[in-house]
Amino acid sequence: MNDERIKVKTETGQVLDVVVLNKRAERIQVVLGEGVHSVKCDLSPTWNGLAYAGSVMGREIVYERSREQVQADIDRLNPNIRPSGRR
Repeated sequence: MNDERIKVKTETGQVLDVVVLNKRAERIQVVLGEGVHSVKCDLSPTWNGLAYAGSVMGREIVYERSREQVQADIDRLNPNIRPSGRR
């Protein structure tokens, strides 16, 4: 099974490769680290919808893709699943 991975930025500008557990336009759930040292984090859209942000162990992480880009990724990966309201 291939896990989807995305790159997120920390407050200090460090880029981390994280595993995606669940990806929806309104929330992305990721896991940082591996094994017993792994930590889950929920990323929510920012107020302007241009990125996703979350906090893990008191530090902010940011996924620099807009809500529209994430929805397009979801639609492209799962063409048979259409959200309600879209036909």
